[in-house]
Amino acid sequence: MAAAGRGDAGADPASNPGTVAVCFCESTPLLWRAGDVRTARQTGVVGTLMGSLARQPRQNCRLGRPLELLREEARLLADAGRAVLLSSSRPKSTGAANPELVKQHQEQMDQSYSEQSQLAQQDKKAVLLRVMADKKQGSNQSDQALQERLLALDHGFTFPRTAMAVQLNTARAGMSYGPEELRFLAADSLSPRDERQEARYRVFRDLRRRGFYLTTGGKFGGDYLVYPGDPLRFHAHFIAICLPMDEALSLCDLLALSRLGANVKKTVLLCSPGAEPEEVLYTSLQWSGMV
Repeated sequence: MAAAGRGDAGADPASNPGTVAVCFCESTPLLWRAGDVRTARQTGVVGTLMGSLARQPRQNCRLGRPLELLREEARLLADAGRAVLLSSSRPKSTGAANPELVKQHQEQMDQSYSEQSQLAQQDKKAVLLRVMADKKQGSNQSDQALQERLLALDHGFTFPRTAMAVQLNTARAGMSYGPEELRFLAADSLSPRDERQEARYRVFRDLRRRGFYLTTGGKFGGDYLVYPGDPLRFHAHFIAICLPMDEALSLCDLLALSRLGANVKKTVLLCSPGAEPEEVLYTSLQWSGMV
């Protein structure tokens, strides 16, 4: 794949409405941002939601982000210049601590402890003053005891470090990327590993150019399910099976595929890339009964 087809790795995808940031978990392409999911959907990329919903985490009927893409979908977006490919990998740590970062962290912790200690002392004083105000009708002895405790706070108050609140960063707002981070996260191209993967991509690209929508077809024994329109509105009409032109297919496999397509009321398509770069040959199979 040409480098130009991957989009500009130095540009923030958020600054270009037509570009999406495709993140990778190992070799799986994912879309995390809602804007990227919407943009990809507008280009005909369907994908599969695989994340849990924050308000309904203990169910799997309705899922949320991230959106898992087929490798062919991610490659098609990249070839069209509509995607920046990002890798989730980080450089391996050497195990040695950075003294400057350790010192900076310790200073921040000490400052936080000092601020929380002052707030805790003020809170203690406020409680004692409120108790003294409520006991105006009480004995002088009780008032004197409260006064002594109030004075003791100014001299001997100790705030335990184990009670200190520590902030844990669990999310980052904005999900934007700077030029340096984008260059660091730039992923390798989605080059096919073998002839079968190249055949899958060429078939996927050709069917998308013809206006069809595609999703994974594993549950029907094929490579793709082919829809005449948005899968939210239409049923799949075809089961696409991608084969290199010179790959043989046994008669038993042909019969099994034909029977499968008939049982689920879909037409089986045998798809093979031709000799020309943009050429794809299609053969439809339909079961007509036993002779």
